[in-house]
Amino acid sequence: MIRPPGDPQELADPWIVLAAVASSTTRMRLGTMITPLARRRPQKVARETVTLDRLSRGRLILGVGLGVNRGGELERFGECVDESRRAGMLDEALDLLFALWSGEEVHHDGPHFTAKGVRFLPTALQQPRIPVWGAAVGGKRHDGPLRRAARLDGVFPVHTTFDELRGVVGEVRALRGSLEGYEIAAEMAFDADEACAGDLEEIGATWIMHSFPVRTATDEVADVVRRGP
Repeated sequence: MIRPPGDPQELADPWIVLAAVASSTTRMRLGTMITPLARRRPQKVARETVTLDRLSRGRLILGVGLGVNRGGELERFGECVDESRRAGMLDEALDLLFALWSGEEVHHDGPHFTAKGVRFLPTALQQPRIPVWGAAVGGKRHDGPLRRAARLDGVFPVHTTFDELRGVVGEVRALRGSLEGYEIAAEMAFDADEACAGDLEEIGATWIMHSFPVRTATDEVADVVRRGP
């Protein structure tokens, strides 16, 4: 979800856009950065992600995080703004989502979500599950987001300096014991010097993520994609 300054802005629903991208591409990995599960119904996200995974022939990555209340995007809809409570909701939602992805009958009765004897089919093409990356904020030494990301398949540090990224990589390695098969997705300005990509790779980044300002021309985005890392 992009958050441009000002209100209102012309925005498209990201899941419908991803379905269109999945239908018109064959190699591109796709996903959300990020889906705030605390304000979503896990059963809805389970259906959306499996459908998109199959539509893309197994190219989906799901990014998850707390979300933020910047511009009142939570409180203006009556959503929970307490970060500790949202963190608990996110962790429980992940457990329920993984259970629903399994294709087995699910019985869940938690403080935030309930599923009574439900079974979701089909399962995703990607096994043992759709890859999930957890968001973390550079410079914030809260253990929760890094512990969460360490039990997932990757971490997506946002607003993170090179030194902070080194810290994130080191902490996740310590929590997991190894970074083998694990993804580190680093942010990089789309117009940054090419040497920046090499610096990020040296630190441990396995993916580079670009963000584009609102109204960026399609040709400009396509040029960045063509150049690659």
